[in-house]
Amino acid sequence: MLSKNKIKFINSLKKKKHRTEQGLFIAEGSKLVRELLHNGLNALMLCATTHWYNNHTFPPGAKVSDRLEVTEKELQKISTLKTPPEVLGVFYIPAPTFHIEDFSGKLSLVLDRISDPGNLGTIIRLADWFGIEHMICSHDSVDLYNPKTVQSTMGSIARVRVFYRELTEVLKTGNQQMGFNVFGTFLEGNNLYTTELAREGLIVMGSESHGISPELHPFINRHIYIPSYPAGQAATAESLNVSMATGIICSEFRRREWVDTVDG
Repeated sequence: MLSKNKIKFINSLKKKKHRTEQGLFIAEGSKLVRELLHNGLNALMLCATTHWYNNHTFPPGAKVSDRLEVTEKELQKISTLKTPPEVLGVFYIPAPTFHIEDFSGKLSLVLDRISDPGNLGTIIRLADWFGIEHMICSHDSVDLYNPKTVQSTMGSIARVRVFYRELTEVLKTGNQQMGFNVFGTFLEGNNLYTTELAREGLIVMGSESHGISPELHPFINRHIYIPSYPAGQAATAESLNVSMATGIICSEFRRREWVDTVDG
C-alpha cells in the first residue's frame, strides 16, 4: 500500500528540481525496469501489482531497497503514463566520472541544445544500437532523467553514459589538445556518403531549429551533411528530425567500418 507521503514523494520526481535534489528518477514498465536492474542500477523502491511480482523474477544481484505491492488505482496516482503499467521503479541516478581521455579511440556523440525528451531518448537508443558508449549534452539540452526521455530509451539509458558539460570547453580540448576528429552537420558540409570518415571522433548534432551553436564552429574540423535525393531537387523536406539524422549518420560511420573490415 502507498501512503500519501510516498505518493507525494514519487510525484515530486516528475520535476527536474526534485530529481536533482534527491538523486532519483522514475522508470515505468516491466521491460524498462528489468533492463535497469539487469544493468546494475540500484532502486530505492519498486511499486508493482501482486500479479507482476508473482510473474517476474529479479535479475541476479538486483538491488531494491523497498518492494511495495500496490493496486492499479494506486499506480494511476503516481504514473506519468496515460495507461499505467504494472510496475514503477524509483532508481538512483548514477554518477559516472567524466574524463575526456575516455573518448579517445572511440566514436561518441555530442548533442547541442536538444530540447525534445523523445528525441534525446531515441538518440540514446541509437547510440546503444551502434555501440556508442558515451554522449555529451549541452547544459541547455533536455534533462536525461525526464520521464519521457527515460521511457524513450527503452533501457538503453543503463548502457550509454551521458554527461552534461560546457561544450565549448569539451570541443576545444578534444580538438586542440587531444587531436580528435570533430564532425558537425552543416548545409555547406561534405556529402556524408562520399567524404572520408573515421572510426573515432566526436559527432556534433545541433537542434532542428538553430543547428549547431556558432561558438562551437571553430572547434569542428570535419563538416558533413546528409544529401537529399535526387541531387539538386529543391522541393524536399526543409530538414530532418535530429534523431533521424543521427541514426543516418551513425549508420554510415559504422557501415564504413564494416566495409573496411571486409576489404581489409
